[in-house]
Amino acid sequence: MVKRGQKPSRKKSEAKPKIFKKSEKKSAGKLLGEVSNYFEHVGVAAIKLDAELKVGDKIRVVGGEVNFEQNVESMQIRHEKVTKAKKGDEIGIKIKEKVRKGYNVFKV
Repeated sequence: MVKRGQKPSRKKSEAKPKIFKKSEKKSAGKLLGEVSNYFEHVGVAAIKLDAELKVGDKIRVVGGEVNFEQNVESMQIRHEKVTKAKKGDEIGIKIKEKVRKGYNVFKV
């Protein structure tokens, strides 16, 4: 019998599952932005940037079942090639896997 104000004792087989804090989870890198659109017929993702990105940087795309890294080989803003983009720009880059709107993009 458990008295009022006391927690019942747990058996070893009923151990609590470990809950990770944000600081304990493996970091995917610095958040760059979010996929705002994906054009499957050409394999290009439109990404709204929250930080600067340059050609040659390595990115990680995370969302749903997708979690992959790739290098930025080229990017465009309004169909014009650029070598770097700043916060607030919406860029288009060739992506090696199918992504969806809302997936997060990190700088590795």
